[in-house]
Amino acid sequence: MEKKKKPSISAGRNKKQDKDNHFQSQKKKVFVALYRQPKTMLMVSIETKVLRANICRYIAYWEKQNCIVKVRKGICPISKCCAGFYTTNPELFPSIVALSNTGKL
Repeated sequence: MEKKKKPSISAGRNKKQDKDNHFQSQKKKVFVALYRQPKTMLMVSIETKVLRANICRYIAYWEKQNCIVKVRKGICPISKCCAGFYTTNPELFPSIVALSNTGKL
């Protein structure tokens, strides 16, 4: 008689774990695309093949964590509409001007 094979650990993974891994890899793709140079959501969507709705969600999450900033508003080269250009590269963040204490009270 043949012995029954035990199921492997990977066979026991559920679909939720696979789905979470998929979205984590999407997040990384979007973060890297925005790190290279400032881009609009549509530019990133076309480059990474990630839905723009997901990119919007990731950007909102990163804005709360101060990991991303809108560098400027301009005309998107793809849609030809006014759009925000975002970056995750801290070197490209606009410098924050501190209020001086020299002002009159």
